[in-house]
Amino acid sequence: MSNTGMNMRGKITFYEEKNFQGRSYECMSDCSDMTSNLSRCQSCRVESGCFMVYDRSNYMGNQCFMKRGEYSDYMSMMGMRDCIKSCRMIPMHRGQFRMKIYERENFGGQMNELMDDCDNIQERYRMSDCQSCNVMDGHWLMYDQPQFRGKMMYMRPGEYRNFRDMGMNNMRFMSMKRINDSCN
Repeated sequence: MSNTGMNMRGKITFYEEKNFQGRSYECMSDCSDMTSNLSRCQSCRVESGCFMVYDRSNYMGNQCFMKRGEYSDYMSMMGMRDCIKSCRMIPMHRGQFRMKIYERENFGGQMNELMDDCDNIQERYRMSDCQSCNVMDGHWLMYDQPQFRGKMMYMRPGEYRNFRDMGMNNMRFMSMKRINDSCN
């Protein structure tokens, strides 16, 4: 595999009850609707790779980043208000990371290019808000609070002209983090 290639291996197991009890469902790729496999999900185990889990079907709603580890009661640990309904495997990117962030929607206003993590766009760039972005390389997590805290959104390569169109009304992204090998 080349340095810029992707590692596509990942495995996550969801359990209906806390502490890895009850029926389980094993997933090694994206799953847009888990409700046909489990009636609810209260714990999970990530054996390899990284995943985003969502509290609504079709990768919508609140998102939570899951890296290798055991989550015996993830709902109380991570503040998910509802059951996991979908999950997306995050491919590991081994090349450079590049993302342009814009102050306004449709790539308007002040623009800054990121190639590494940014814990606070206000302090680093004197930028009050981020309402659109273009991810050129790598996979990123964007947070609504500085220091990589609060609600998050997974961004893979592509253009994101308006976060409100993605169901992220009233969210202001204040910090950004690369998803890299250290997630395992």
